[in-house]
Formats: sequence, C-alpha cells, structure tokens
Amino acid sequence: MSTARPDVAGTTRSCPHCKTTILQSSAICPACRGHLRFDAPASDAAQRFVPLKVEGTLNAPDDGAFEYTMVVVIRNERGEEVGRHVAGVGAVFPGESRSFSVAVEAAPAAPGKRRRH
Repeated sequence: MSTARPDVAGTTRSCPHCKTTILQSSAICPACRGHLRFDAPASDAAQRFVPLKVEGTLNAPDDGAFEYTMVVVIRNERGEEVGRHVAGVGAVFPGESRSFSVAVEAAPAAPGKRRRH
C-alpha cells in the first residue's frame, strides 16, 4: 500500500470487505463492489471514464483442450514494469469458451491532490 499522505493522488488503502488494495478516494470497491463511502457526491460517479476496454473470447478447438493464464501488466512512461498480477488461470475443453474483459477506470484527482516531486 501507499505510504503517501491521504491528500495525494494515488494514495491507497485496503478494502474492509475483501482486503484488496484500492484507491483511498474510492467510494465503491472495484473488486467486491462493496460500498465504502456513502458521503461521496454523485458528481464523483459522473466524472469517471473508461479510457481502455478490451474484450475477447477463447473457444476450445474440437480436438482437445487448452490451458490459459490471464496476466495483467502495468508499465510506466519509461516502459518499466510497475505491476504484474495473475488475474486467473484455467482450462477450456471442447464445446466450451471463456470470455475476458479488461477495463481501466479513471477519474480526475481532486484539486490539491498532486504528487510532489
């Protein structure tokens, strides 16, 4: 978790429901969808946007199964890896399919919540 001050953009905390690391500013946990702050203004939700969304489906071939691993990697502006997470693993058998969706949700940071260099 982040050791930055709570008034700095990107500060994190643990969700009290599922213990996932989330943004301090989150009103709803993106992992378990538990409500965290009931005092959040409705304008917070209106400012959220999705700058990236990718969807796809894997269909198993008729002649056998295959295994898959879904990995999410985050890189900074220099191409350095800053995060890696295995989101799921499994197998797809003949006649089955799996659909995957990856979305990046974003919202403007509140005024005064800028990282200091």
